[in-house]
Amino acid sequence: MSNHHGNALSHEEMVALVKQDLTTGVGKSVKHDSAGKQVTGEAVYIDDRLEFPNQLHLYARLSTQAHANITKIDVSPCYEFEGVAIVITSKDIPGQLDIGAILPGDPLLADGKVEYYGQPILAVAANDLETARKAAQAAIIEYDPLPAILDVKEALEKKHFVTESHQQKRGDSAAALKKAKHVLEGDLHIGGQEHFYLETQVSSVMPTEDGGMIVYTSTQNPTEVQKLVAEVLGVPMHKIVIDMRRMGGGFGGKETQAAGPACMAAVVAHLTGRPTKMRLLRSDDMQMTGKRHPFYNQYTVGFDDNGRIQGIDITVAGNCGYSPDLSSSIVDRAMFHSDNAYYLGDATVTGHRCKTNTASNTAYRGFGGPQGMMTIEHIMDEIACYLKKDPLEVRKHNYYDDKDRNITHYYQTVEDNFIHDITEQLETTSQYHERRKEIDAFNKTSPILKKGLAITPVKFGISFTATFLNQAGALLHIYTDGSIHLNHGGTEMGQGLNTKVAQIVAQEFQVDIDRIQITATNTDKVPNTSPTAASSGTDLNGKAAQNAAQTIKRRLVEFASSHFKISEEEVVFKSGIVQIRDKYMPFEELIQLAYFNQISLSSTGFYRTPKIFYDHQKARGRPFYYYAYGASCSEVVIDTLTGEYKILRADLLHDVGASLNPAIDIGQIEGGFIQGVGWLTTEELVWNEQGKLTTNGPASYKIPAIADMPIDFRTHLLENRSNPEDTVFNSKAVGEPPLMLSMSVWSALKHAIASVAVNNAIPKLDTPATPERVLWAVKNVQQIEQPALEITVELNEQEK
Repeated sequence: MSNHHGNALSHEEMVALVKQDLTTGVGKSVKHDSAGKQVTGEAVYIDDRLEFPNQLHLYARLSTQAHANITKIDVSPCYEFEGVAIVITSKDIPGQLDIGAILPGDPLLADGKVEYYGQPILAVAANDLETARKAAQAAIIEYDPLPAILDVKEALEKKHFVTESHQQKRGDSAAALKKAKHVLEGDLHIGGQEHFYLETQVSSVMPTEDGGMIVYTSTQNPTEVQKLVAEVLGVPMHKIVIDMRRMGGGFGGKETQAAGPACMAAVVAHLTGRPTKMRLLRSDDMQMTGKRHPFYNQYTVGFDDNGRIQGIDITVAGNCGYSPDLSSSIVDRAMFHSDNAYYLGDATVTGHRCKTNTASNTAYRGFGGPQGMMTIEHIMDEIACYLKKDPLEVRKHNYYDDKDRNITHYYQTVEDNFIHDITEQLETTSQYHERRKEIDAFNKTSPILKKGLAITPVKFGISFTATFLNQAGALLHIYTDGSIHLNHGGTEMGQGLNTKVAQIVAQEFQVDIDRIQITATNTDKVPNTSPTAASSGTDLNGKAAQNAAQTIKRRLVEFASSHFKISEEEVVFKSGIVQIRDKYMPFEELIQLAYFNQISLSSTGFYRTPKIFYDHQKARGRPFYYYAYGASCSEVVIDTLTGEYKILRADLLHDVGASLNPAIDIGQIEGGFIQGVGWLTTEELVWNEQGKLTTNGPASYKIPAIADMPIDFRTHLLENRSNPEDTVFNSKAVGEPPLMLSMSVWSALKHAIASVAVNNAIPKLDTPATPERVLWAVKNVQQIEQPALEITVELNEQEK
């Protein structure tokens, strides 16, 4: 270590450094490690990599039927195009055809039958993408159509499921509902959501000697891709290396869905011996890949005069698409989160996994949790409307407490419950009660524009619901110049995972983060990785990296203690300096000394989440290590003549425990909120009667733009609330929970709609709450007056 003149540090300078805090360690707002590269366009994604000599480009021909037997495939016309190297169908796969994530059901290429419009049937490899595309369209494919189920309600009625249903039960909900003073029942349609990552699915594959492959791929799940590539080629996993530096967005859409392009490219590379790349065009990506699961949820709820729930029966039905994918775990999480932050009394929650002839729906930020929460939030608004109470009052009556109302319907105890404190703080900082009064006054005097305001809470369980996935590994080297090489099993998709993990290692060694280089996630460095999903990236990989750092640090302390003949307590790491009793030396000097004394400066690290389990047969357990909490307050204004609306203000307050990086955490909270707003308001998926997705590009599918941001946007972290569980530096996950803060926008829209209701009619607003749906909801709550309007129109027509 040297000072700013480039000279070695003096004794006095080292003493001064020891008295300072580390500026780039844990708890500091350190800039994202790729921020500079991304804004200048220097960040390298798969499609930016230099092409290999002799490289092929791959294009898939997709089904134009939702459900049909394939009666003929003729690929001979494809070979009439100059530059076509090979055409593959299901018959050409050397190993296993099925690439299902957990259960079978996902053939790499359709084998005799197609089950959704957009399913890959064959793939053409050519010297360039345009030739491959034209040649693929020339193939002759004939079908014998079969009946298709495109609607989740039809699938539910016919019990057309991809896996068996599940039920969680506490007490006797039927008896509680009979005794309840008030009972409401209803249903809710919750729309899906396209991931719309900026970088579409893409993989580039290079054959290696001995029948191996290096696969450069944009995936959240490198080990899964490694396993599936090995299986489709019929080789051991050790032949396949996955390299993943960064993704241009994932959001769950690259947890399982990245495997298809990687496997197709690997098969072609294997059969031709040539490097092969497959990058999906946006419209093809949207046709081929699954979305957030749309849900159809039903409920019956009984409650008292205060709105407190006494008994409830909820049924959630996820539209899974044509195959199991991750749907069992996703519907389970929807069931786990059907309570959100509320004690449900005697409760029955049933989950169905409905099979439809659409692309197999998959992981998406929140992983079913948001769709589960929506029903109970809708119920809270309905109860409040029915009892003519403030919805926040009803919500607070139903919150979990720390006494006898702290056990979930799956029998996990809700510990360290911050939701009361968060709500109270947000009520004050957002001036909720004063603004409700102002809005009531505004709505009475404004005939067309109406405002709405709502506070909604979030309680989100952190851990993979598939318990075995809660593990991670890391690899750490310190070189003789004191620089550090770090590799872990997580994947960077823009969320700042690498920055946070580097901060953790920097904190352990008390060195500046600039010393640490995190390299591409690579299956030959850290094996058997779990997907970067379930908000667990930092929890798992950060702990594994911390474990590796502590192992090396322990060796260094033991060595220094022995070498300098002092106690271990007298060896202190601080701000790039190591204090050894009254002697000071730069970190790199100790590293060199340790190397010359043959001390190992490399270590693996491993972490598995403790305490968690879930007995599926008994439908009880502790599936989550801890809960993350938050709440949001949103104000909207709607035009009752058109249904158009605007978010005027949003106040977010979120619990991240002891924040590892406040700047990154706030970015995740705001990004998650806006993505949730898109899901609940603008992002409408539309399929035609043939099962074709018609909203298959940015012209027809509307993700939020800058104009959809709240005019006044205020975001705060809950302060002085370290995670009581032994997470990395007592932080909490921040990837998924903030998305559900967006529910306050939906509730605020309903509050605005309720202001025009006749006879206390309760607004019903399915999602996405597009302007059309808002307008329909306005008309529905005004329906008492509608017949008179129709009669007047009829009389006028007769007079004419």
